[in-house]
Order: sequence, then structure tokens, then C-alpha cells
Amino acid sequence: MVKKTIPEEEYMNPGHVGCLGCGACNAMRYTLKALGPKTIVSIPACCWAVMPGPFPLKTLEVPLLNTAFETTGASISGIKAALDAKGITDVTVVGFAGDGGTADIGIQALSGMVERGTDVIYIMYDNEAYMNTGIQRSSSTPVGAWTTTTPVGTNQEWKKQPKKNMMEIMVAHQIPYAASVSVGYPEDMIKKLRKAQSIRGPKFIQIYAPCPTGWRMAPDKTIEICRLAVATGAYPMYEVENGVYKITRKPSELKPLMEYLKLQGRFRHLPQEELDAMQIETTRAWKLLLKKEEFTQGLDI
Repeated sequence: MVKKTIPEEEYMNPGHVGCLGCGACNAMRYTLKALGPKTIVSIPACCWAVMPGPFPLKTLEVPLLNTAFETTGASISGIKAALDAKGITDVTVVGFAGDGGTADIGIQALSGMVERGTDVIYIMYDNEAYMNTGIQRSSSTPVGAWTTTTPVGTNQEWKKQPKKNMMEIMVAHQIPYAASVSVGYPEDMIKKLRKAQSIRGPKFIQIYAPCPTGWRMAPDKTIEICRLAVATGAYPMYEVENGVYKITRKPSELKPLMEYLKLQGRFRHLPQEELDAMQIETTRAWKLLLKKEEFTQGLDI
């Protein structure tokens, strides 16, 4: 008998106003499957601020608080403090924010929340741009990408800066648990979310959540692209528990990065020399992560 690793219970109803193939929809669905009905979610301005539907309709079967763009960390700190004051200890508080609302606008509140040691889970669903407001670049947009604020054209003004590494920023805060997950691997995602739920203190989860509209890709390619991101090293899946790194899906050999890039129109303008540079950097980052795992696994901490 095959053991079921994905719960059958659903806390996200059918019907939402997300785009076809939206990775963020699966991100929320799996999050609630993992954490269960005793969950409170705080959502700032982002795609998920509108996807639940207009009042009185709803998509989620858990309490939801909409808050300002920059305040997710403060919002979930306040919710947790209120629950503590009332002696409620069996409710999981979750901040569910996009990459723009986390890596850019919300990073101050997030850093303060983490520094205070608040016992919550902060989730950044990463679709690599400000998708809700028109596909503007964020600091989580990868180098080389087209967005409406890096529009390419004859001036070759694609994204020049590297993607901000939020996992390493959170690890540097010395939090007890941080993990990168992907909607392409729901079993891994649910396992890590439940581990986060069992750990006291601030936890950070980064969810890889493709946006077909913003990435200029076919809506039916979402899961394929998720898996290629891992197979090529473009998005490694790993966790850091009390400073110890563990890569949770480790390809024996990375596939060429181009297999991942060619399915996305946001990279189609890139010349060969730029593609070669991206391949070199992806390989370097993967080797560095392997070294971090090797070094920390050998420490007695």
C-alpha cells in the first residue's frame, strides 16, 4: 500500500481570479494542506490580495487579513501577540507575501520580526517580479529577464543585477529554519512546511511559483519549468536548520541552463555571451551551495 504524503483535505475552494497556470495558486493550496485549518494568513498587496475574490465571495477556508504592502512582518507579529495574550497556542500564523513585498518593500518589517524571534512562518511566494501591478522588476527578478521596467528594446535594458538571495539573508539572521521549496514538488513542500510548523521561533519559506503571464510562457508548462529550474540549478531546493545546510533534491549532474531559459519568452532576447555568463554563474552558485552543505554537515553544532 502506497503511503499518501499529500493530504486530501482542501482549505482553498475551487474558483479564484488568478491567471491560467498560476504557480502562486498551487503555493497557497499546498501551504494550507500542510498547515491545516487552524491557520491565520496575513497577505499584503500582491497577486494573492485579489485572487481570493471580491467580498462577499471567498477562496480560502481560513481567517485572512489583508494588510499594507510593507507590513507583513509587523502584521503577523501583532496577530501572534494577540493570540499569546489570549492564551491560544494551537494556531499557526503565516505571512504570505510576494517577492516584491518581501525582498523589497517588506524587508524591513521582515527583518524586525525575525530579530524579535517571533514564532511565525513567513512565506515568500517567488514569481520573480511585481506581477499584480504589471510585471515590474523586483530585486528577485533574475539577471537577463525582460519586465515592463526592464523592457529590452534596442538599448538592451534587460535586468542587469543578480537575483537577491533571500534565503541567505534570512540564514544570516540566525533563524532556526529556512527552506526553499517549489510547487513542482508538493511532497517536499508539505514536508518542509510541517517541519517549520513544529519549530519554535521565526521560520522563512521561499516558494518557487512561476507566473506564465509575466514569464511569457505557456500556462501548461508551469510544473515542467519548476522541475527544470531544479534540474539546471536555477532554483536549488534546500533547507537550513540551525545553520546546517541540506540540499533536499540534488541532481547528479546539472542540465544545461538553456533547457530552462528557452521555455520563457522573458529571456528570448539574450545574446549568446549573456547566456554563457548566466550558465557560468549558475554552476558557480551550485558548487558553492554544495560546499556549504559539505562544510556544515561536518560540524558538531
